[in-house]
Amino acid sequence: MKVHEFQAKQLLRDAGVSVLRNIVAKTPEEAAAAYTELGGKIAVVKAQIHAGGRGKGTIKEKPEQHGVQLVKSADEAKTVAANMLGNRLETIQTGPAGQKVNQVLVEAGCDIARELYLGIVLDRAVSKPVLMVSTEGGMEIEKVAEETPELIHKEHFDPHFGLQAYQVRKLCKKLGIEGASVRSAHKFMAALCNAYVKLDCSLAEINPLVVTNDGELIALDAKMTFDSNALYRHPNVQEFRDLAEEDPAEVRAGNAGLSYVKLDGNIACLVNGAGLAMSTMDLIKLHGGEPANFLDVGGGANVEQVTEAFRIILDDPNVKAVLVNIFGGIMRCTTIANALVEAYKTVGFTVPLVVRLEGTEVEEGRKIIAEADVDMITAEGLTDAAQKVVAAISA
Repeated sequence: MKVHEFQAKQLLRDAGVSVLRNIVAKTPEEAAAAYTELGGKIAVVKAQIHAGGRGKGTIKEKPEQHGVQLVKSADEAKTVAANMLGNRLETIQTGPAGQKVNQVLVEAGCDIARELYLGIVLDRAVSKPVLMVSTEGGMEIEKVAEETPELIHKEHFDPHFGLQAYQVRKLCKKLGIEGASVRSAHKFMAALCNAYVKLDCSLAEINPLVVTNDGELIALDAKMTFDSNALYRHPNVQEFRDLAEEDPAEVRAGNAGLSYVKLDGNIACLVNGAGLAMSTMDLIKLHGGEPANFLDVGGGANVEQVTEAFRIILDDPNVKAVLVNIFGGIMRCTTIANALVEAYKTVGFTVPLVVRLEGTEVEEGRKIIAEADVDMITAEGLTDAAQKVVAAISA
């Protein structure tokens, strides 16, 4: 689960990580009042969306307006906020459609001496979190990793003991942090690592991490994502979920107990099992098609779930065909065959439907489909299914 910058900073502040004073505004008038309340000579107005690259992004309705703007008066804060709110911000991560800005963050300014990068992710190869730092703060870390990987420095840490002082000193030496700033770095990095573990994060990224003229380290930006399977342990984090930032189809699928991710292709997939779903998408691409989604109905799907799954994938106007790929292990093929027939009759299909069944009671399941009054194309094996669904689009 993703959260907004202002929400991430609230969590970081509570964890002892240094952040600047800020106020959320949902109207231009609130933005002006926030500037006045912060009391400084300068402030920054930041569009709040679940996407990176906001500083370089542009407001589609106001191409001259970026997603992060420096302001020097309450009136300027009001104008900038008015240009953002209710409009769509396009960044490298949103795609051409952009994302609607429903709120902005007005944040106090600070004197910046240096900009650094800091991020924490789970390194599954060693089963430990890894803290990554770089002197290239404010840059897209993917670009740094590709072009100058030697500028990214890493330290793995034990989640039970946290980041150790000697590790901080090693990283500070590589970043050129000296003197009193080392103490600030230790406090900052240790607190962030502890927050990452305590909150069950999957990502904690500070870009840029700034060193002020006074030698203090402050999170100028903050991006955090969380393991959705652990949210039951963090009701305070779960409250931060913003459904307006999520794909409506994915929200709808989640409410039905389905795992769904929308893609850009035109062949919809309905599969039981995540690994089988990935293989299905691979086979579709191998035979010249493009998957329109990842959809795992799980091992115990019922008629209601299958029906809702069909409704969700058919609501995508890009879908030109559907491939159902079911392996009857936990679930018998007769059960899924009956569910498919009932769902087909309930939803009504206007695109080709290819069905491949294997596993327990497969012959009985195929018989149910063959004897039902439904227009389904049956397949023998996954390769046959992929070939038939790609051909169905071309027909």
